[in-house]
Amino acid sequence: MRIVIVEDNEPLAKAISYRLRDRGHAADVLHDGRDADAFLAQESADLIVLDINLPGKTGLEILRDLRARGDNAHVILLTARIETSDRVAGLDLGADDYLVKPFEMDELEARIRALSRRRDLEFGAIEAIGALSFDRTARQVSANGSSLGIPRKELAVFECLLERRGRIVSKSVLTDHVYGIGADVDETAVEPLVSRLRRRLVDHGVAIKTARGLGYMLDVVPK
Repeated sequence: MRIVIVEDNEPLAKAISYRLRDRGHAADVLHDGRDADAFLAQESADLIVLDINLPGKTGLEILRDLRARGDNAHVILLTARIETSDRVAGLDLGADDYLVKPFEMDELEARIRALSRRRDLEFGAIEAIGALSFDRTARQVSANGSSLGIPRKELAVFECLLERRGRIVSKSVLTDHVYGIGADVDETAVEPLVSRLRRRLVDHGVAIKTARGLGYMLDVVPK
């Protein structure tokens, strides 16, 4: 999933992002409420880990505006507040879950997995393309019931292209999806990932086409 972390405690935000990227998610990190609101108005996310107490704009204000725009991304609120009214306000505004600080990373991961399963039920856990099937829950691409064993970063490229199937996806979008917004990674880093992934898919009726100067597109090879 693409997960946006909005947390002004920079060490905590970094720790969460490292943990999620290690699990194969794309993680974007923001520390200021206004910056986060502007980012979320332009970029899509599958899930948002959102602190309530933020400079510039509170997490509850960001959540309110997010839902007002019709954005249904799952939201887990982080709060140091213990008052029930704060948690109730967040849930009433459309949050899916909350965690009170301090919390264990294992618990955050478990809640993310639970919301991921809910998302899979909403959008379909298994998607077919060509002779392949992609299990979103297991994060596995299979052909004839056998896993292709696609490595984590290549799988992130596949997910990004699959979500935008039939459309050209720029290298910058792929880089952000694989490494996260603001990562110190050149866009050319995705080229070998795409090349290796292309070789894995071509025998199964799925092609990654190159639009020179524009990006890549995932499509089914005509029979």
